[in-house]
Amino acid sequence: MKGIQEQFCWYEAEECETADRTPEEKYQQMVSWASRARGINPLAFDTLSAWLNGGGEWTDSEMADNQKQFQEEIVGRFLKQNQVLREELRALEPSGAVNAAVFDALDRFDDELSGHTHAGGLKEAVAKIFQDFSCLRSRETREKFAGSCTGPAGTDSVEVFGYINFLKDCDAAVQWTLFMPEVTRRQQDGFRVEKFEYVRRPALRFIGKEGDFPAGSDALKELVRTLDSLSGYRCGFDDDSILFHHFGRGVDVEPCHGVWGRFMAADAPVPDGFEAIDFIPQNDGKPGAPYLSQFAFAQFQGDREAMHRREDFDCDAMYDITRNIILGQNVAIPYPDKYWTAEVFPDGFGGDSTVYLFSVEK
Repeated sequence: MKGIQEQFCWYEAEECETADRTPEEKYQQMVSWASRARGINPLAFDTLSAWLNGGGEWTDSEMADNQKQFQEEIVGRFLKQNQVLREELRALEPSGAVNAAVFDALDRFDDELSGHTHAGGLKEAVAKIFQDFSCLRSRETREKFAGSCTGPAGTDSVEVFGYINFLKDCDAAVQWTLFMPEVTRRQQDGFRVEKFEYVRRPALRFIGKEGDFPAGSDALKELVRTLDSLSGYRCGFDDDSILFHHFGRGVDVEPCHGVWGRFMAADAPVPDGFEAIDFIPQNDGKPGAPYLSQFAFAQFQGDREAMHRREDFDCDAMYDITRNIILGQNVAIPYPDKYWTAEVFPDGFGGDSTVYLFSVEK
């Protein structure tokens, strides 16, 4: 397919080559490009995946032409773009305007573009294609290389998450590190993030019940009494919480499950009628629980109503800002396999939630 490269939103160096602009203004131009690209490139990558998945039907002549297009007009152009971005960002770095996380994102993207994939299960397929593009005729190799379409947000569930999907994520990471810091500053309207850190805990067990527990209801009081009876199994992180998860599946196929309870020691017994969700420090490579006991901890202060506002947010302000800080720092969110979040109530379920936890993998 001709013209796939034209569907991407490329960074053009000349946009910033204006002598009288301050470093902050030049950086803002890059931020603006990154924000535009995020609304365009995901679908361009899906087009690329669909095109490569047709490689089994290409003639020898088409294979040669398409190899050149892929290597020069897509992979080669991304490598050149990354080089330009890196050089311009390095020049702006002394001004203090640059989010340093962008350099790690560019390094990771360059690794993938050069065929040195970080995805262990794809290394063989990627190596084959980089050595001999005609290996696309092998269905198994082609599917692992091209991957499946993951939609405009990159979150759609797919059977094969392939190499092009990883390129899509790397492209997103570069752009997130450029524009997300500004987004999160703007989103804190009437409140602020008082504390933000990454936490790695030993094995934990979350014990609770899924359902709806209105404030002051007998059901909620009984839930709390039962949790209080397990005080001998405290883990040091003992606040009332609602844990949200999707059983390790995509949000497009599995509804969100909210479990009211508390984190406890890994050996805590499970009372009748309650459920246990386990957490471990290292990824076991399987989707769903046990989830990772690694997470971002965000504590908010200010207008409680504002921090729970849903209008203009994907979920609510606390969720969006916590996620967006993570993305801006180029830290991995283990979606969908180990993805979970939690809303924490430091003063108990009778008060407001002012802390948000978000699964990460560092």
